[in-house]
Amino acid sequence: MSAGAAALASAVPFRSPDAAPLRSGLSLHVAGSFRLESGQELREVVQAYRVEGRLNPARDNLVLLFHSLTGSPADFGGWDGLVGEGRPLDTRRLCVVAPNLLGSCYGTRFAREGRGSRAPLRVTTRDMARLAGLLVERLGARRVALAAGGSLGGMVALEWASSFPGLTAAVAAFAAPAGPCAWGSGWNHVHRQAVRAFGMKGLALARMVGMLTYRTPSEFEARFRPGTDGHPVRGYLSHHGEKLVRRFSASSYLALLDAMDAHDVGRGRGGVAAALSPFRGRLVGVGIPGDLLYPPEVVREWTEAAGAGYRVLPSGHGHDGFLVEPGVGELLGELARGPAERSRPVRPLGAVRAR
Repeated sequence: MSAGAAALASAVPFRSPDAAPLRSGLSLHVAGSFRLESGQELREVVQAYRVEGRLNPARDNLVLLFHSLTGSPADFGGWDGLVGEGRPLDTRRLCVVAPNLLGSCYGTRFAREGRGSRAPLRVTTRDMARLAGLLVERLGARRVALAAGGSLGGMVALEWASSFPGLTAAVAAFAAPAGPCAWGSGWNHVHRQAVRAFGMKGLALARMVGMLTYRTPSEFEARFRPGTDGHPVRGYLSHHGEKLVRRFSASSYLALLDAMDAHDVGRGRGGVAAALSPFRGRLVGVGIPGDLLYPPEVVREWTEAAGAGYRVLPSGHGHDGFLVEPGVGELLGELARGPAERSRPVRPLGAVRAR
């Protein structure tokens, strides 16, 4: 590995010049010091988030939306169209919050000092859920009506369910495993090696590879079948690669890939079933037929182990179906409206420590 690639591989995922600046409409939560699951200490932690709507007098109407790998809280992780007055997540009665996940480059930042500060950052989905817990507590919510996300965001949602089992009425995880997935980790390894070998050009290449796993062969054949105009799929992939380079940080990309590979909600908790069994609300896993990255059987496996609900999201778009299908809004709206009897009584967030 070249010296430049080695430096990139160990870089701290601060918001760097190749990442998008903090967007208008985002707020900042100052968390101070924060110890990662790895034992690494972060200082001066500031988390960006977007919020729409207000907490009700009971402070029990908060909805948490966790974004995916390169998603942003600015558009609620791609679910912007589901949030607002008269929409599935109706802000006339719900307070919807999307935190920027720890390690991402859309406004969340921190400092590292002292011994070990040059070591590669080891952030996990559990760390992301714990930091979100501090944000929810700071906002003054006593209960979370719904926590949801897709892909990486779905992994964080599962960690939320296990870390704060008595605080949430419902959790939905779309296209996300509960533990290590060799197939997904294999693709992440390809992404990682591209970035480490070629820097920002490698980030563009990683994005192009990713687009082939986020969608389906049938969709590509329908949209980009080669013809007299050549191979339109090449322009499509190149466009998405170049677009990511303009808006994202390579070091953040590496840190989040590592978090996905390390994801295991059952780690240190006796397995997936034991980790999720204390959750008192309604837990739903959503599989997408044709998902090439995390096939629906991966989702069904953990729902059966945990005694959770399982839904199928019909889609011709594969893994990215959780970003585009109307069924997503229908399910999120249903869960957010869920009657109180679907979950047991919950305690104020400040009275409960993360497991």
